[in-house]
Amino acid sequence: MLARINAAKNSDKGFTLIELLVVIIIIGILSAVAIPLFLNQQKKAQDAAAKADVSTIGKEVATYFVDSTTAPTVAQSADKKTYTIGSDKIGNASANVVFTGLVPATGATSENWCVAVTNAKGDKAKVGFKYSAAGGLQEGTC
Repeated sequence: MLARINAAKNSDKGFTLIELLVVIIIIGILSAVAIPLFLNQQKKAQDAAAKADVSTIGKEVATYFVDSTTAPTVAQSADKKTYTIGSDKIGNASANVVFTGLVPATGATSENWCVAVTNAKGDKAKVGFKYSAAGGLQEGTC
């Protein structure tokens, strides 16, 4: 019995130091490549939230002009959670997205309006996204 246990101990081999170091280096290289890619995804998500919000607002303003000839009053609630046209709620605001306004604020017509939002935590959304009657969704401000 003891002879079998001693034989098993002598035949068990582990990883060498070189093999372990190679594995650690490979994991380090993969981490160095992957971590910046994952961090950039958060900014892209913030940009997507801003685009979605400005598209929602822009489409609602366009729909408003189909039903009415007067300029709408578009606003974001004080708690930054909803958007309204007049007293009607048109959608929920994404986190960190700030509505910068309807241009022109007064006298907008169905052909010359523009709405814009910004998102300080985004990449491109720091400058902002706009949705206009003339150009649809674009980067920038009105």
